[in-house]
Amino acid sequence: MIDRAEALKDSITLVAKLMALSAITAPKGRGVDNVTVKILDKSDELESLATTMEELALEYGEFFARDAANVRKSGAVVLIGCKIADFKIKQPREFGVDLNLAMSLVNLGIAVGSAVKTASILNVDNRVMFTIGVAAKKLNLIDADVVLGIPLSATSKNIYFDRVWPPK
Repeated sequence: MIDRAEALKDSITLVAKLMALSAITAPKGRGVDNVTVKILDKSDELESLATTMEELALEYGEFFARDAANVRKSGAVVLIGCKIADFKIKQPREFGVDLNLAMSLVNLGIAVGSAVKTASILNVDNRVMFTIGVAAKKLNLIDADVVLGIPLSATSKNIYFDRVWPPK
């Protein structure tokens, strides 16, 4: 027999794995796969991430601490990052932007969008947070140049919806 708490934990882990699948198989510019994924689903991993986010709040702002509180309440966090890749594109001067950087970030955005779509279809609450990515990079949790984090929750009320900013 599986109780409610175990069913929810197992389900969140399964959804995180399916989100990783969605991110990995998402379309990539010029077929260059520069996306990396990691799942944090143990309480000590989430606590370490949240603690680091709180430390970063002292330097970057209280919203890091607000997001850390969400991480502590989450069942898992999916990290999705990208390496800045060489897309072997001749840079037109008129663009005025590094196309390797732009294409890498587009790949990251498509991967993250595919992942959160999967979570949404499977009724797992989530929110894309760059604050998690900053902490994950500081902790060297994932081999990527740019990282975003997606915390996951399965409760009767979306814990990411009524977040208060600025804090009162």
